[in-house]
Amino acid sequence: MLQINTIKEQASHVIERLSLKNFKNAEQHIKEVLDIDKLRREIQQKADDLLAEGNKIAKEVGILMAKGLKDEAEKIKAKTAELKQESKTHLDKLAEIEKQLEAKLILLPNLPHSNVSKGFCAEENEVVHQEGEMPKLSKDAVPHWDLCAKYDIVDFELGNKITGSGFPVYKGKGARLQRALINFFLEKGIEAGYTEVQPPLMVNADSGFGTGNLPDKDGQMYYIPQDDLYMIPTAEIPVTNLYRNLILQTKDLPIKNVAYSACFRREAGSYGKDVRGLNRLHQFDKVEIVNIAHPEKSYEILEEMKDYVASLIRALGLPFRIVRLCGGDISFASALTYDFEVWSAAQERWLEVSSVSNFESFQANRMKCRFKNEDGKTQLVHTLNGSAMALPRIVAALLENNQTPEGIVVPDVLRSYTKFDLIS
Repeated sequence: MLQINTIKEQASHVIERLSLKNFKNAEQHIKEVLDIDKLRREIQQKADDLLAEGNKIAKEVGILMAKGLKDEAEKIKAKTAELKQESKTHLDKLAEIEKQLEAKLILLPNLPHSNVSKGFCAEENEVVHQEGEMPKLSKDAVPHWDLCAKYDIVDFELGNKITGSGFPVYKGKGARLQRALINFFLEKGIEAGYTEVQPPLMVNADSGFGTGNLPDKDGQMYYIPQDDLYMIPTAEIPVTNLYRNLILQTKDLPIKNVAYSACFRREAGSYGKDVRGLNRLHQFDKVEIVNIAHPEKSYEILEEMKDYVASLIRALGLPFRIVRLCGGDISFASALTYDFEVWSAAQERWLEVSSVSNFESFQANRMKCRFKNEDGKTQLVHTLNGSAMALPRIVAALLENNQTPEGIVVPDVLRSYTKFDLIS
């Protein structure tokens, strides 16, 4: 959530950056926010004045009582009751105005960083890096969904029978490959200084709000009404919320966590070739990295996270590229996002496998996650997260790019985890 002081002090800049994110009616929305805040401050001042007057009268009553002037004391004492009632009226109105202000503020997305370019969709994202040789497959090469059926490693129809589409069943070497990737990504995270946590797979509304997923992505999250809980679309939500309502110390930063979880997304409105096979699922596995950082270091840390994710894909031997998202494609809560895409040789297309983002103080303001700086003053931390990695499209690319007449070759770095080097 944007800080009200930022909006007041930099209204023109805020409007300009919101427009870059294609936020409609930015100027009108900011005007309404400032009008409500002005009214809030006026009511707060009136309430403070009434409180000060009441305290002054209370002291006078005490002085008169001490002098034995009870009658005079009783006369002005009645005034304090009137002031209390008037003050309560103002405080009740203040509470209502503050609700109105928050309702307006939570609709505002985070401001994009100065490096974020103008654009409306993924086609306008900027490729900032590309590496790796494109595999040259034989003419009889097939996409991963055919390979899954051929080697009986992922069963989409069985998943459809027991749950529904988008919930595959991993079998035999397919299940072991999944487990190998999870362990590989976790171990690499630990080696890189991240502390592993195992979070819950369900969160409350406060947690969803804290990371900016609610109310923005309410329709994309599975909701359990009986318990008022949400299935997590990413481990980012529970892991980041570990630090909600905390005041940290400068020496604690950065805090680095890595977590594996199953992830659940409704993916409403998805259709066509983009959802075939493992391309888009309702349930999938992912290893997530989260950083709680000092504001002055967060963009340095973002670059470190970008390089770290690149090292994982490089170790798997997959051709990949890194794109910096434009204003129209960046998420509601992010200030700057890098997407990682691997080349799917049989589908002949790029598949997104990771997003690494800096949310600056946007999530921290919602979560009230702060730290005491060197001067002892309290300020908001910056939060960052990244997929390291999401498994389905990594698996799709590994299967397609490594297919041979003898079977699917397992990358060297995974063989100590899979205990086999060929899926055949």
